Amino acid sequence: MAWGRYLAVAAAYAACYELTRNISFSHWLLPAGLRLACLLLVPRRFWPALAVGETLPIAEMALLHAHLYGTVWAIAASVPPILFCMPAFAWLRRRFAVVASDGTLNIGVILAATLVCAIVNTADNALVLSLVELGDGTPAPVPTVPVLLAWVLGAYLGALTLTPVILAIRERIAALPGGVVTWRTVKESPLLRDALLFAVPCLALLLLVADGTDDGDSLLTWIRVAMAVPVVALTLRHGWHGAAVGGMLASVAQASTSFQLQDPAMIRSQAVLAFVASTALIFGVRVAQRVAAAQRAARAGMPVPAPAPVRRH
Repeated sequence: MAWGRYLAVAAAYAACYELTRNISFSHWLLPAGLRLACLLLVPRRFWPALAVGETLPIAEMALLHAHLYGTVWAIAASVPPILFCMPAFAWLRRRFAVVASDGTLNIGVILAATLVCAIVNTADNALVLSLVELGDGTPAPVPTVPVLLAWVLGAYLGALTLTPVILAIRERIAALPGGVVTWRTVKESPLLRDALLFAVPCLALLLLVADGTDDGDSLLTWIRVAMAVPVVALTLRHGWHGAAVGGMLASVAQASTSFQLQDPAMIRSQAVLAFVASTALIFGVRVAQRVAAAQRAARAGMPVPAPAPVRRH
């Protein structure tokens, strides 16, 4: 029975990994988000099953391209990056609490884990790339500093696209009576309403305008940067849950405007979005705490104190 659970975890992770990999590109790596979310939520006894599940799709890819890049490269490429993220993540969890003493999620630790895993993933990619053996004797390609930074950004932003949303959904489900999601709960969700009626139309309009611009146009850069606005708006209304949903929607919309790999303008826009999303998640925790305090005070019939005026010195 225990082996059946391990096989189920490995198979589910392999399927999700393959799905996220197929809709990713060099500087937007969704598997990094799946990897981080699983390391956060899956019990440690199932981590070996995650490693097996990640090995299956990447080993298949490596075997298919072994004749092009060499046997050594194929063996190295078959080693799942999650194996290198596990020790780093386990060390972070031993040193810092993922859940704070007041029950709130420690977003700072999660962002630190996101960055560490992104760097580990980039180092692994660089090592595997250095082992390429081309059939014509051409030296193995050496990644430049801009390429390495793009890989780090891609893994970081890819993790921000998926991991916070998964954690927010988990927290919301846990807060429901019996942990059961009903149609009424979904229909009456203020966050879902604001996402569908504000964030999605805004991003769709920006995508429509972006579709009429040429690659390299400065207007396209401004459109991509403007996609961070719904992230801020949802954060102010719904705390870090809003930041998570807004960040996911904005990241997907921004990635939809990519016309070429390693586009410098696209990478700069993604860096702005990554900064805004990270800041929004940190700030959103305080917003969520204020909203929760106001709701508790309202239920108890207590007046909510107004913020103290700022004194000028």
